[in-house]
Formats: sequence, C-alpha cells, structure tokens
Amino acid sequence: MSTATARPPLPVKMVIAGGFGVGKTTTVAAISEIEPLTTEASITEVAAGVDDLTHTPHKTTTTVAMDFGCITLDPTLKLYLFGTPGQDRFGFMWDDLVEGALGGLVIVDTRRLDDCFAAVDYFENKGLPFAVGVNVFDGSLGHDLDEVRWALDIGENVPLVLFDARERGSVRDALLVVLELALARAER
Repeated sequence: MSTATARPPLPVKMVIAGGFGVGKTTTVAAISEIEPLTTEASITEVAAGVDDLTHTPHKTTTTVAMDFGCITLDPTLKLYLFGTPGQDRFGFMWDDLVEGALGGLVIVDTRRLDDCFAAVDYFENKGLPFAVGVNVFDGSLGHDLDEVRWALDIGENVPLVLFDARERGSVRDALLVVLELALARAER
C-alpha cells in the first residue's frame, strides 16, 4: 500500500485595503494564524494635522508600509493577507502589494465614505476582483448597504458585506466572499 505525499496548501495572495483608520490592521490581526507583521509607527503631531482623527481619537499608530498575516482555510488552501497603508502619501506602495493578488477586500467606514473612494477606484482600474466590507464599528451602521453602494458608485457585480474587523469569523466570511468572487472570475 503506497502513501500519498501530502501537498502543501495552495498559496493565495489577497489584499486588504481602504482609507486611514478603517480597520485593515485589525482585520489582518483578527484572522491571522501567525503573529501578524505590522509596520505601525506612532502618529506624530505633523501626521495628526494631515490625517483626520475625528472618528478615531484614540488611534496612536498608523501603518506606514503594510500588514501581513496568513490563514490556512483548509489543507489545500492558504491565504496570505497583505494590508495596505491607508494614507495617500503611502499610495506608491500599493502596486507592489497588489502584484500577484487574486483579489481584494476594500474596508469601508460609513462615517467617512470619502476615505475609501481611492481604494475602490484602484481595484476597478486594476481589474482586480474585490468586495467591499463595511466595518460595523461598535455595532453601528451609519448608512444602509443600498446607500453605501450608491455613494461608492459600485455595480451589483461588486459584493457588499457587513463585517466586524475584530471578529475572526466575521473576517473569515468577508474573505470567503472575495475568494469566491475571484474563483468565479478565474473559471470564466
């Protein structure tokens, strides 16, 4: 009787994107099976003057390069998660972070929809499959999903999901939506 050699899981790269303070680092940390790699730096007085801390008054750090984590979904599939920095001044890094990605999750804070337009536009221009994850901060949803879809001007082909960036199961479900979307596109 021969024993089959176990194959390592297929690596799949996925990007977590969005504006400043929407929950990208929290999302990666909530789901990662390893200690996530973060490139957090303290928010200085200069940065506080540039970055709007109105809705995140207790935020003391910000991602300056990327976040990285991974999750093995099953013995055949492992997601490698790359979180983008949220500020425009670090946008030059996005092309490198997105290279080779199967899809993306754009995180939205409904209190500041303007902050996610750049991420939505980026994925649309790249032609990369993405879903929009509305992060429900403290159980509060500032706008219903139809209003969010209209405000972001995204078509019905872009999945729009509610999730909580702090909850592992909620993050998993949002990432599975992106994965299903990307796999469906690959099969076409």
